[in-house]
Amino acid sequence: MNRNTNEYQTVVLLLAGGVGSRLNNLVQTRAKPAVPFGGLYRIIDFSLSNVMNSGLTQVGVLTQYKPLSLMRHLRSGEAWDFTGRTRGVKILPPRTGAKDSDWYQGTADAVRQNIDFLKAHPSKEVLILSGDHIYQMDLEQMIEFHRAKKADVTVAMMEVDLDKIHQFGTGITDDEGRIVEWEEKPEHPRTNLASMGIYVFDTAYLLETLSRDRREIDFGMHIIPRAIEQDQVFAYPFHGYWRDVGTIQALWEANMDILREDADISPEGWGIRSNPETDGNIADRCPARFATGCRVSGSMIAAGCVIEGEVVNSVLSPGVVVRAGASVRDSVVFTDCLIAQGAKVDLAILDKRVRIGVDAIVGIGEDKDCTNRLYPKHLYTGISLIGKDAWIGDRCKVGRNAIIQPGSLLEPDSELTSGESF
Repeated sequence: MNRNTNEYQTVVLLLAGGVGSRLNNLVQTRAKPAVPFGGLYRIIDFSLSNVMNSGLTQVGVLTQYKPLSLMRHLRSGEAWDFTGRTRGVKILPPRTGAKDSDWYQGTADAVRQNIDFLKAHPSKEVLILSGDHIYQMDLEQMIEFHRAKKADVTVAMMEVDLDKIHQFGTGITDDEGRIVEWEEKPEHPRTNLASMGIYVFDTAYLLETLSRDRREIDFGMHIIPRAIEQDQVFAYPFHGYWRDVGTIQALWEANMDILREDADISPEGWGIRSNPETDGNIADRCPARFATGCRVSGSMIAAGCVIEGEVVNSVLSPGVVVRAGASVRDSVVFTDCLIAQGAKVDLAILDKRVRIGVDAIVGIGEDKDCTNRLYPKHLYTGISLIGKDAWIGDRCKVGRNAIIQPGSLLEPDSELTSGESF
């Protein structure tokens, strides 16, 4: 039974304002949660669909960095059934003024600036989510866990590999599941239990906490550690697929996960919805067309694609055209890209409306360990990144870990060596 009605209603705040700089030029004109994923979705679709599938109906989306693409995608919330007298999605931008301090300074500060939204929607609890994670979760079960424990705060946590846990807040729990110690992004971790950035707060407790000290601007760094010392904070155990796709490598890997036969990720099976009108009215596009003699294996091909050449282990968004003699391998290709006759794309991410010219090659050479010279922490495993509306001229050659900026034109017969940017 869904108890999340009337006086038991839980209000959702979805944090979608981060810069996401590690996604490089994919976030040059869009917020990180608006980055396309899995051929048909945006990253934020997963959190929104989890909210919808958990029976929650009041959502505030806290935006900040380049929000227009995200706002166009969300619209009225109709795609996720958030329209009606008791339902709604409210865009909550920062109260920007002349000073930098008017912008959100951290996760807790973002919520603090929107206390009026919480007061306008009375609730028993506040559920705080991030808009940049790929996962499926019954949020109602987490809320019930929070109530059963009579917790002030509940933090969703999962076990991760020790070599990756330095990226997360970590918690040590007692036999009852109460968090007794906390370390934010530890260099020398003492546990493999990591925070997922998902919190349930009793509303009254959250409002009182945020009013104490305005210098406490972040949940992981300030609010949660102090709450552990003074109040009842519990860890809600999560077992399932979850990935923070805040890097080029993680975004590529998560897309590849969808293609695996033994994949733990299934957007369709999870009931993930998107807005079909965002990318050129996907719902109105004709079915994908596969020409005689084309070769497709282990790939996801969206509506409106035309495949005349070869596609192997790749994710193609709507409207991608792969001409005869062309090849796409181990790549993620966004909406309305053209891979011209005889062109080769190997281990790359192509943003929207990229044109790869006749007989051009993206991803040439065996030196996948040659990191990008300007962004060595962004591209280091061989993936090349081609920005929105870029044109790669006929017979061009682009190496590994290369970056081509949005709107760039690489003249025919040009060469961009591995690790370089244009």
